[in-house]
Amino acid sequence: MPSYDKVRWGILGCGNIAKKFAEGLKSVDDAELAACGSRTRDNARAFGEQFHVPRRHAGYEALAADKGVDAIYVATPHVFHKDNTMLCLKHGKAVLCEKPFAINAAEAREAIDLARSRKRFLMEAMWTRFLPVMCKVRELLADGAVGEVRMVTADFAFRAGWNPEGRLLNPALGGGGLLDVGVYTISFAHMILGRPTKVTGAAEIGRTGVDEQAAMVLSYDTGHIALLACGVRTGTPHNACIFGTEGSIHVPAFWHATELTLTRYGEDPKRIEPEFRGNGYNYQVEEVHRCLRAGKTESAVMPLDETLAVMETMDDLRAQWGLKYPME
Repeated sequence: MPSYDKVRWGILGCGNIAKKFAEGLKSVDDAELAACGSRTRDNARAFGEQFHVPRRHAGYEALAADKGVDAIYVATPHVFHKDNTMLCLKHGKAVLCEKPFAINAAEAREAIDLARSRKRFLMEAMWTRFLPVMCKVRELLADGAVGEVRMVTADFAFRAGWNPEGRLLNPALGGGGLLDVGVYTISFAHMILGRPTKVTGAAEIGRTGVDEQAAMVLSYDTGHIALLACGVRTGTPHNACIFGTEGSIHVPAFWHATELTLTRYGEDPKRIEPEFRGNGYNYQVEEVHRCLRAGKTESAVMPLDETLAVMETMDDLRAQWGLKYPME
């Protein structure tokens, strides 16, 4: 097994999210940004110059085949995630794939099956889950800080400009609020409550044929409930709350959180601000490094079965809304 004294990263796709990831890598001492790949040579060159990347590939195949790369971060639009992930896996690379993991559960299952059959590391880049605040949330819940959890709420919606050809509103690019930001709320609920027994929701399908805003309810045989909202044409506060029998946890700006407030009933609220380094993308990188050094092919914090369950939840919602993408 490789020692991974320094994990050599490649970035597949050179857009905005790739730039955030590259910035995050700078905060990880044992990470090296060794290569990048774009559909065009000019984009790869520009990205490489900005982040001092030594090898800049025109095309994804060349990056996937680069023997000087241990792990690849897939940073392309939603519709390409499955194919890009499988390309990298076939070349023996560990893969961190940007959320949403795929367009639907069938695609997700195909990539997961390949990773498991090849015994290669694969993880969804749900970076929020690895933030210090979320680690603290899980610690508090495990310690019974709010008693038995009864309800979870989360919202993530923003007012995007009108651009029918852009990725947010274009069905050919997997547009809409659910896959872009709703996945954060659903993953948060899954992290706290697990796979729901029943999924219901309502969405406004806009002129381009994607969900511009939506409300969702995840319910459980245990009586637990998650109330979630998302959208790309409506602005919301981006809050998450966990309500238990003995108190609550409030996480403002939960998807990039730096603090939380714990309130035990009858006591004053307690604000908690864990130490925060880098831009936040670094924490998921550190998780990949831990897993690779331990010889693991998936993360216990963001397991592949849970990634698949989140995709299945979103499939259920889209089926109710009559929302199907052209490539499906």
